[in-house]
Amino acid sequence: MTPQRILVTGGFGYVGSRLTPHLLQLGHQVRVLDLLLYTRAGLEALHREPAFGSWKTRFELVEGDIRDPETVARAVAGVDAVIHLAAISNDPTGEIDEVLTRQVNFDAVGMLLATARAAGVKRFINASSSSVFGIKDVPNVTEDLEPAPLTAYSRYKMLAEWLVVAASAPAFCTVNLRPATICGYSPRQRFDLTVNKLTADAVRKRVITVHGGEQRRPNVGMTDIVHVYAHLVEAEASRINGRTFNFGFENLKVIEIARLIQTELADLGVAIKVTDTTDHRDYHISSAKILRELAYQPVSSIRQELAHLRRVLEAGTFPDIDAPEHYNLKFMKLARHAGSYRLLSR
Repeated sequence: MTPQRILVTGGFGYVGSRLTPHLLQLGHQVRVLDLLLYTRAGLEALHREPAFGSWKTRFELVEGDIRDPETVARAVAGVDAVIHLAAISNDPTGEIDEVLTRQVNFDAVGMLLATARAAGVKRFINASSSSVFGIKDVPNVTEDLEPAPLTAYSRYKMLAEWLVVAASAPAFCTVNLRPATICGYSPRQRFDLTVNKLTADAVRKRVITVHGGEQRRPNVGMTDIVHVYAHLVEAEASRINGRTFNFGFENLKVIEIARLIQTELADLGVAIKVTDTTDHRDYHISSAKILRELAYQPVSSIRQELAHLRRVLEAGTFPDIDAPEHYNLKFMKLARHAGSYRLLSR
């Protein structure tokens, strides 16, 4: 492995707070661009890492807004690769203000791509979402099927994929990754994700409330998502340039997830309560392409991730699972910012 200079946007969000130390552990030089919108928990956890003393010369934080051209230009200067995680994340949060969602999840992506390419960045890895598929009544949703986004969040994620593909060039390798719903522990913990929420309720409340239950929810473990981004940094450019990959290995109905948690935490005597739902997103994604063409092998599972999360919860790491900072919809306070257009209007 050749150490690289990597920019991680949103490097102290839910995924970034696990990815940033992972990349440092692998020997890379890491710069994080983050507004630290959802507390400084990820940054503080990095500073507590036993190895941080040896990492800190390879780490840099640019605290700022992904929509600000000057901040973005400073962040991409001198890096080899960008892993773009920063986003208004998840469907309910994206519905708060569609203009805001567009500014962050679409406008800013175009500006970031243009600025990175002009700065000589060689690789751009974009975090999209498998939610772009909406509801699909087919046995397996593969990359060649047309997306059918149901929300502002998934619509702008879908449109941003086209920006990423259009920007690809022999000297600028770009790739889209469409993760399933991510589950597992992070210093910047989220409990507004299916497995995490049900596990937390099982551990702390001994009751799992399932809304609906028959919807299929593809999931992928945090350990896998962290590993695949590192894998894409190293992958041969000709195998990924201008391409899009699904990424999720367990397609379970919500009720099946609840029963799995109930079984894995059998010693707690967890009950399951089923209620009605208006959220009917349902799809079964296939990740055969990334398994076949990039030889990626899963390293985690829902079972492993919920076991890790249980240990963290029982250790008292998150004393209040209902605290607003664990829920994007409750905690996000971000104003509109049309700064991306300063680049467009030059």
